[in-house]
Amino acid sequence: MNIGTNIKELRIERGLSQAALAKAIGVSQKAIDYWERGINEPKASFIVMLSDFFEVSCDELLRRQP
Repeated sequence: MNIGTNIKELRIERGLSQAALAKAIGVSQKAIDYWERGINEPKASFIVMLSDFFEVSCDELLRRQP
């Protein structure tokens, strides 16, 4: 899986729209859409914001295995 799939799963689990997530972390809804569809990937600073928002580690968000 890619990070976009992980973002989408976490967003849906929490019952959030793309617009609500975008507002919460200060990006456009289109940015969330592009990340989820794998068109673009978030910069490191947004990965940190997303992990803080979803209360998961960056490794969990990236689904990195130790």
